[in-house]
Amino acid sequence: MCSFLMQYPEGHVSRSIYAIFRILSASPTSDGLLKEFFPDLCLAIWTTTPWTVPANAAVAVNAKLQYAVVEVQSLEGVSVIPENKEKRIGNVLKEQKKLFIIVASDLVPTLEAKWGTKLVVKKTLLGSDLENCRYAHPIDNRECPVVIGGDYITTESGTGLVHTAPGHGQEDFVTALKYGLPILSPVDDDGKFTEEAGRFSGLHVLGDGNGAVVNYLDEQMSVIMEESYKHKYPYDWRTKKPTIFRATEQWFASVEGFRQAAMDAIGQVKWIPPQAVNRISAMTSSRSDWCISRQRTWGVPIPVFYHVESKEPLMNGETIDHIKSIISQKGSDAWWYMTVEDLLPDKYRAKASDYEKGTDTMDVWFDSGSSWAAVLGKRNGLGFPADLYLEGTDQHRGWFQSSLLTCIATKGKSPYSSVVTHGFVLDEKGSKMSKSLGNVVDPQKVIEGGKNQKEAPAYGADVLRLWVSSVDYTGDVLIGPQVLRQMSDIYRKLRGTLRFLLANLHDWSVGNSVSYDDLPIIDQYALFQLENVVKNIKESYENYQFFKIFQIIQRFVIVDLSNFYFDVAKDRLYVGGTTSFTRRSCQTVLSAHLLSIVRVIAPILPHLAEDVWQNLPFQYTLEDGSTAEFVFESKWPMLNERWLAFPVEEIDFWETILELRTEVNKVLEVARTGKLIGSSLEAKVYLHTGDASLASRLHEMCAAKTDADTLQRIFITSQAEVIPSFENELIEKIPYSGEYLIQQKDRVWIGVSYAEGLKCERCWNYSPQVGSFVEHPTLCGRCYNVIAVQPLPSMAAVS
Repeated sequence: MCSFLMQYPEGHVSRSIYAIFRILSASPTSDGLLKEFFPDLCLAIWTTTPWTVPANAAVAVNAKLQYAVVEVQSLEGVSVIPENKEKRIGNVLKEQKKLFIIVASDLVPTLEAKWGTKLVVKKTLLGSDLENCRYAHPIDNRECPVVIGGDYITTESGTGLVHTAPGHGQEDFVTALKYGLPILSPVDDDGKFTEEAGRFSGLHVLGDGNGAVVNYLDEQMSVIMEESYKHKYPYDWRTKKPTIFRATEQWFASVEGFRQAAMDAIGQVKWIPPQAVNRISAMTSSRSDWCISRQRTWGVPIPVFYHVESKEPLMNGETIDHIKSIISQKGSDAWWYMTVEDLLPDKYRAKASDYEKGTDTMDVWFDSGSSWAAVLGKRNGLGFPADLYLEGTDQHRGWFQSSLLTCIATKGKSPYSSVVTHGFVLDEKGSKMSKSLGNVVDPQKVIEGGKNQKEAPAYGADVLRLWVSSVDYTGDVLIGPQVLRQMSDIYRKLRGTLRFLLANLHDWSVGNSVSYDDLPIIDQYALFQLENVVKNIKESYENYQFFKIFQIIQRFVIVDLSNFYFDVAKDRLYVGGTTSFTRRSCQTVLSAHLLSIVRVIAPILPHLAEDVWQNLPFQYTLEDGSTAEFVFESKWPMLNERWLAFPVEEIDFWETILELRTEVNKVLEVARTGKLIGSSLEAKVYLHTGDASLASRLHEMCAAKTDADTLQRIFITSQAEVIPSFENELIEKIPYSGEYLIQQKDRVWIGVSYAEGLKCERCWNYSPQVGSFVEHPTLCGRCYNVIAVQPLPSMAAVS
C-alpha cells in the first residue's frame, strides 16, 4: 500500500517484546572475539510486531555502532520491576542461570532500568565485527545470518539490533536484496498466517496470531520482556484499520532505460510554482522500477495467464491482441466473467485447462497516466502535448509522473507543456476537513445556502470563485464562514462599482466619445492606470497567478476608483449638465473602464460579467463589425499603447497629488472634528511649499483650463489656493493647519478655513458668485450656465 494512502492516528498501542536469538557461530573474520561466551551468547532484539518473527530472515546491525557483550546477572538479590498489565517479565529472565547478550553499548543503562536487572559489560566490539555471525531462528531453528543494515539502525530505541523480516518491511526488503536473503511472507490476503507459518496457521496476525507468537517465544525462553507500546502506526485511510505490510509477486516496468529522457523532458516543462520542478525531479531521478500491478477487486485487469502447475506466465503479442479485441467490444469486465478458453486465442484453446487467469489489476496511476493517449491522441480539436496539467502537490509522485513516464516510454516526449500544482483546502483554523469533526465546507451549500439561511447563507458561485482566486494556491488554503463573509463583502463592492459605471453611462453612446488628446489630464491619468491594470492582469493570467489578479482588482476598485476617481467624478457627472464636455469626457473614461473590467473579471466571475454584459447601455462592436452577444465573445481588451505612454513626469506628479490629497483629507477631518466644517465642500484649502517647481504646478492647477483638473475638484472642496510665501496675517486667520512630507522629499504646509461665499443650492459648492444672478440668485456661476440653457417646461393645458 502506498504511504500517501495511509494515516497515522494518535493512540495506537502495540504489543512489543524484547527477545533473544541464540548465536550458533561467530563470524569467520572475528578472530574468536566471541568464542568465550558460547553456548550462552544471544542477540537481543526489540519489535512492535511480534507476528513478523516467523518471517525473520536475519538480524541487522549498524557497522559503525559500538556493541557490548553483557552478562545478565542472576535475578536472585536483584530488584526486578513489578509486573502489571502494561509490562511483563519473560521466562528467560526468571529461569536462565547464565546469559550473555549483545546490545548497543549506548543502550546498556536504558535496558538495565527497563528490564530491572544488572547488565555487566564483558566485551565491546563494532557492528562490522558481527557481520556473518549465525543464529538459530527462535521458532523453526533454521540458521540465519547477522547482516549490516542502513542508517535506520540507531540507539534511539530498542537494542541497536533490528529483527529483519524482508517480507514485511521496505528497509528489511532492501537489506535482503543486498544479502540474497529469502523473502518470507507467510500471511494470506485475509491477514491470516498461511501453512508456511506452521503452528500459527489460520490465526489472524493482528489478533490471536500476534499473541500466539509471543506466548510461544516465551515458552522457548526467548522473551526478555513484553510491554504495551503507544506509538504512531499506519492505518488505511479508507477503512481506518491498521495495515499489514507483506511482500508479494508483482509486475514491474523498468524505468532505467528512459529515466534520463524523462529528466530532460522535466527541464523543458514550465512548472508552476517553479519550485515544483525540484519535487518531481527528485522523485523521478531515484526511480528505477515502477510496480504496475495491484491486488484489488476492481480496476483494469492485467491480461496474463498462469500455468496451473509451473505458474509460468503466458502473455505475448498474440494473447494481448486477442484480449484487446474482446475488451474493445465488451469492456474490461469481460476478463472477469469470460472463461479462460474464450479469452485465449485459437492457438492455445486446446490447452485452456492448463491455465488460469491472473487476478492482479493495473496500478490506477498507469490508467490515469495513459489518459493523454485516449484524450489528446483521439479527440478532434485537441493537440499534443496538452497546454496544461492541473492537480494537487501529491501528484508529483502520482498522475504527473505516471503521465510523464508512459509518454516518454512510448513517444519520447512529455505529454504536457506546463503543470500547475496546488495545496489543499483547510478550515479557518488550519485543520484538515473531516466529516467527523463537522468542519467540512460544502461548495454546494456555499452556492445555494443551507436550510438555515442565517447560519449558511447562499453566496452564489461567483463568491466561491472569487475566494479561489484570492488565495495563493501553491500552499494550503483556509476557508470558512468568516472568510466567505469577507469575500461576499468584496464581491458586493466590485458589483457596486460595476453598477456605478452602468448607471452613469445610461445616456452615453460611442458617438459621444471625447478624443484622448482633448481629455482632461485627470482622465488621461485614469486611462493610464486602467491600462496598467489590464496589462498586469493579463500577465498574471498567463502565469496562473490568480491571487495577484484578485489583489490588483481589489486595490484598483477600492483605492483608484471608489476612493479617488469616482469620488472626484461625481460632481461633473451629476451637476455638470447632461451634454457638458466634462461629463462626456468622464463618461468616455467610464465606458473604457466598464468594458475592460467586465472582460478581465469574466474568467473568475462569469455570472457577474455576463449580468453586466446583458445590461450594457450601449452597443459594443467588435473589430470585424459584429456584435458580441455574450461577454466571452467580446475577446480580451487590446492594450492601448497611447494610454500607456502617459509621460513619466506626469505619473510622478499625479502620485504626488494623490498623496497630497490624502494629507489634505487628514486636515479636513481635524477641522470637521473641531466643528469648523461639516462637509468638505464647506472648506477652503491653502497650500504652501518651498519647492518652486511643485508650487508652480499646484498654482497652475488652481486655475486649470478644464474644471475637472482643478485642485478644488480633486480635493472636493469649494476653493483651493496656493500661498506663494508665508504671510503671518493670513496664517493667523487659518484655524487648522499642518506640515507634511510628500513623497519623502517635498514639505507642504496645508491649511483649512471656512469656504468663501454662499452655498449653491444645486451643487452645494460655496462660491462668491451665489446671489449675483437675478434669475437664479441661489446658484453659482457653473450651475447658472447649466440651468440657463435648459428649455422651459411647457405649461399644462387648462380646460
